[in-house]
Amino acid sequence: MPRIARRPTHAGSWYDDDAILLSQKITDWMEAATAEPGVHARAIIGPHAGHSYCGRVMAYAYKQIDPSKVSRIFLLGPSHHVHTRKCLLSTATIYSTPLGDVHIDSDTVAELRASGEFGDMELAVDEAEHSLELHVPFIAHHMGQRPYKLVPIMVGALRPESEAHYGRLLSPYLEDPGNLFVFSSDFCHWGSRFGYTFFDNSHKTIHQCIKWLDRQGMDMIEKGDPAAFTDYLRQYGNTICGRHPIGVCLNMLQHGRVPHTIKFTQYDQSSRCLRPQDSSVSYASAVITAGQ
Repeated sequence: MPRIARRPTHAGSWYDDDAILLSQKITDWMEAATAEPGVHARAIIGPHAGHSYCGRVMAYAYKQIDPSKVSRIFLLGPSHHVHTRKCLLSTATIYSTPLGDVHIDSDTVAELRASGEFGDMELAVDEAEHSLELHVPFIAHHMGQRPYKLVPIMVGALRPESEAHYGRLLSPYLEDPGNLFVFSSDFCHWGSRFGYTFFDNSHKTIHQCIKWLDRQGMDMIEKGDPAAFTDYLRQYGNTICGRHPIGVCLNMLQHGRVPHTIKFTQYDQSSRCLRPQDSSVSYASAVITAGQ
């Protein structure tokens, strides 16, 4: 198979393109994060903004991963530039990062492609999307020199029934203890530039209202009920950009044979909105562990 490398197109802007600086920043965030001792996450939810905004929050998800138990990583993120009603597979064989190359699991990608349920990302589409790329340096740093491969999947604007379909299709892969799933999502995008200015007068400030709104969504996710999460989104319209990857995640867990527990471990906002002309993006990390 020919070498097809996806370039780190957001390095130097969304995160450092200098390997030493990038590694040191991730190390600092990881050392500052806390985790439950002896517990290995089978899946995580983490943000995908510029590392200076959300790297601290991302670390709380990655800190719960035991790299020695991982040989394959499924990375699912939303599409910000291309409209599709399907999930798309990367056509690259390598994801390049300032910390080195991450190899794609071409056999698993081919297996998923053979199902006929997935489309393909053109390389230009892959390189334009940041929701996948922003996680790869954290993955490369945390896995270090251990052997592993990556399965990147772009999740389109799925209807609830499609989220359920892909959840059923991917659920068996969670049964393999060597597999880790990473679901990429920011939370509320608030402000006129995002076309979303929800405010409930029972809260003193806008940023407190945003936190309350996000907390309702996190509560629904922690329940593990995809229908409840869908109902929440319909009620409030919260601009959670990774809602479809999260929907696939919840359906995967619902159709799996092993029960899992979802727990949010960290939350932050890019700024504290006080006035209608302000704006912010919220970031949250969650760990998903086997057992109840």
